[in-house]
Amino acid sequence: MTKSELIQLLAERHADQHLYHRDYQRVVNRMFTEISDALAQGDRVELRGFGAFSVRPRAARVGRNPRTGAAVRVDRKFLPFFKTGKELRERLNSE
Repeated sequence: MTKSELIQLLAERHADQHLYHRDYQRVVNRMFTEISDALAQGDRVELRGFGAFSVRPRAARVGRNPRTGAAVRVDRKFLPFFKTGKELRERLNSE
């Protein structure tokens, strides 16, 4: 599902709310912006039942250029990490 499909689905499911499509778009965009901003500050974002977003450091290392085989220094960086919540895991694994 893409972000535009999510916005469209929300608009269709909540048509009785008398909101414009652009209002749903603002809500979804704001939600992603707030999550991104929190992660950029090093915070953890937990959505109960769904999962938790956090940031994990990746140490500096020496990599290889696949074309030449030469050693390349790769700087330390931070990567987003998502851990599923218990309810989501159970829903995905229910039969």
